[in-house]
Amino acid sequence: MGKVVFERNAPAASVISNSLDGSIQKSFWIDDVPDATTFAALRGNITADLAIVGGGYLGLWTAVLAKQRNPEAKVVLLEARELGWAASGRNGGFCEASITHGESNGMSRWPKEYAQLHRLGLQNLDEIEASVASLGLDCDFERTGSLDLAIEPHEIEWLTETETNEDTVFLDETAVRAEVNSPTYLAAIWNKRINALVHPSKLVHELARVATELGVEIFEKSPVREIETSGAPTDAAIVHSRTGTVRATRVALATNAFPSLLKRTRLHTVPVYDYVLMTEPLSPAQLASIGWSNRQGLADMANQFHYYRLSSDNRILFGGYDAVYHYGRKVREGYEDRPESFERLASHFFTTFPQLEGLKFSHRWAGAIDTSTQFSAFFATARDGRVAYAAGFTGLGVGATRFAAQVLLDKLDGLTTERTELEMVRKMPLPFPPEPIASLGIQATRWSLNQADHNQGRRNVILKTLDALGLGFDS
Repeated sequence: MGKVVFERNAPAASVISNSLDGSIQKSFWIDDVPDATTFAALRGNITADLAIVGGGYLGLWTAVLAKQRNPEAKVVLLEARELGWAASGRNGGFCEASITHGESNGMSRWPKEYAQLHRLGLQNLDEIEASVASLGLDCDFERTGSLDLAIEPHEIEWLTETETNEDTVFLDETAVRAEVNSPTYLAAIWNKRINALVHPSKLVHELARVATELGVEIFEKSPVREIETSGAPTDAAIVHSRTGTVRATRVALATNAFPSLLKRTRLHTVPVYDYVLMTEPLSPAQLASIGWSNRQGLADMANQFHYYRLSSDNRILFGGYDAVYHYGRKVREGYEDRPESFERLASHFFTTFPQLEGLKFSHRWAGAIDTSTQFSAFFATARDGRVAYAAGFTGLGVGATRFAAQVLLDKLDGLTTERTELEMVRKMPLPFPPEPIASLGIQATRWSLNQADHNQGRRNVILKTLDALGLGFDS
């Protein structure tokens, strides 16, 4: 077995420690919007046509689209803490077209309808771009495309299997380093249409602004404890929060990585912690040393992969690699401070860009990803159609949550649409097993993925068995 590039070319320990010295434990995106509008907690008992539980992208897109469909509907959104404080304010800001967690995952799971899924994903991203313009969303939206990077020799062969066209271009070592100058790059595919960059927290608060302008009532610090649906199927559901209730005709659940309010789906996701660093702004000389004039989103092709991008003020966000699961499906703030993960990311950053040695990180943070066994979202209704839900976005929810919001509204309205007829939408993935089997299986899978990265991508019997069963673990 060989050693991956990050182990062969690791920087000195002093470079790593100096770069992290002074960084703060907080999402840069959230820290960058200090004057965001806040909302009061729910007090008392109210009624609504639609109650939405969760104030991230899925909940906010559902609120906006519901009012655009029916301006007269009374829509209420409840958030347990603050809007966008979880995954929607902690992600990398990659707004991807894929609603299937990439082509290979989509082709392997839904081969007969993948062309349709690909088209719908591109359409969804185009519609997001149109909404940014028509709604005046100030969220640093840039349709930059992305580079899939080969950093080990065997990954070049994977890239050469990609069908190329005017929107999907193969770059050899010279060409990719002309785009972004890293000694680790051996080749790349430049996907010119399928990715945009956004400022995650700005997008949250701009969607909230539009929602309130459309008449949505938003309540923060209003955790939902229970959804009561006794009585006939035509009776309203009662959403019980800590300090009040919402009696709603329909309910949309957008809680993602957090424990489901429905027992039937509590085993369908696991929260996986992802770790991120953000640098200080690069000087003109530092930026010139790496190029990156086309500002693409970047990701390498390893199982334990990195994703990285430029911010509007030319900071570099660098995240990924470690995907950490904690026994019992727990989501806790204490899991966010993991020095070994931040040190590993810093080491890999300076292996990628040794010319930036001396650059410091301003922020470090982590967040929980709602991972499903099919690596992409699942959808269904419950309680005689009064409740709809989606979850399991597995790290690609910035764009896919808007598509999911349309699915939820279609289902709650009882509509048969192109979206609701998709096999991906009609069928639920297999759940993860209960503990302790879940933890043992996930740790074995993580070990196997690391072994594959050290063995020219070759998958061992554990990974081959999971592939055959259509199961997996990813971030």
